[in-house]
Amino acid sequence: MQIPQQSGIGATDYESAFRASVIAEPRHIDELGHVNNVVYLDWAQHIAIAHWRHVAPKEMLEGSVWVAVRHEIDYRDAVLEGERVEARTWLGEVSGAKFARHIDLRKPGAARFSARVLTWWAWLDAATRRPKRIDSSVLEAFGLQGRFPA
Repeated sequence: MQIPQQSGIGATDYESAFRASVIAEPRHIDELGHVNNVVYLDWAQHIAIAHWRHVAPKEMLEGSVWVAVRHEIDYRDAVLEGERVEARTWLGEVSGAKFARHIDLRKPGAARFSARVLTWWAWLDAATRRPKRIDSSVLEAFGLQGRFPA
């Protein structure tokens, strides 16, 4: 996945989203001749992790880890081998140790998504693997202080 230079700060909707792109390779294609559904989920996870690594300070990266606890995926438009997909991710609702993350995967210039993903991520302490309540430091890293209760 290619990550362009951007801030990734304050990503709360499609327009302000953190962005990356990927090209559908032969290994992504299933027996129906298009990107396999599981690949969309892999791309969604990669952009989510890239966004976190882009905005989080080193001590947060070393002291915590995110794990996916729920995925919802809607499929709309097939992606074929060789086609480029633009991935965008932004943050949604905060609830205790969990954060909703939205991902939109579409061909550049397309009016509709190829796949849309809503994933709930839990924030864990890296040493104990126990959930940590999302606090103001996380919101600050994402540039979202004051947007959600911490």
